[in-house]
Amino acid sequence: PVSEAPVSRIARVAADNLSAANRMIPQVTHHDRADMRAVEALRKRLRQEGDARGVRLTALAFHVKALAICLEEFPLFNTSLSPDGERLVQKHYVHVGIAVDTPHGLMVPVIRDASGKGLWTIAAEIAGLAGKAQTRKLRPDEMGGASMSISNLGGIGGTAFTPIVNPPEVAILGITRTETVPVWESESWQPVPMAPLDLSYDHRVINGADAARFLARFANLLADPRRML
Repeated sequence: PVSEAPVSRIARVAADNLSAANRMIPQVTHHDRADMRAVEALRKRLRQEGDARGVRLTALAFHVKALAICLEEFPLFNTSLSPDGERLVQKHYVHVGIAVDTPHGLMVPVIRDASGKGLWTIAAEIAGLAGKAQTRKLRPDEMGGASMSISNLGGIGGTAFTPIVNPPEVAILGITRTETVPVWESESWQPVPMAPLDLSYDHRVINGADAARFLARFANLLADPRRML
């Protein structure tokens, strides 16, 4: 026996957009890992302050802030390609989209002007926007217009994936579950929590060396998050 159910409007729109993007964009995915020891230590140290503020300082807040910094330092990733492919449009703002899995389908609210916001503000906005996404209460001005987006599957699992670039963005960052791996340091093996990073990009705009440098800088910021405070 089989049964049928209608596809939600949100899912239909997402399917159309992703199918078009997959046909149009010559996409490549670059993989790396980030040492999360310092981020986890800082989150633990700031837990009481978070309780007092009523804000949970998640790892995603650090990812958003690090991405915003990287978008300022690597402006090529904060561009769009014109429909005719003849002009590169530079964005002079940094808005970071965060993909949210909801019962109604995938939604991508946006942290606007993320480069000018602190970690606590970003963490509070993530929680607020994710909650609105779950209840379908996002306003139109809280979606769309991202410079680049993050698809974070860390709370679910996986070791790697290839997120699809969503035009007019030219790149997207995927993150999966942090895992403890042995790393050789100071003549001994150390257990290090590492977050897998997957950077998909439009090869018409970005080349492999650009992607490697971008993701290396992103990982360096997470390894020393004091630079994000």
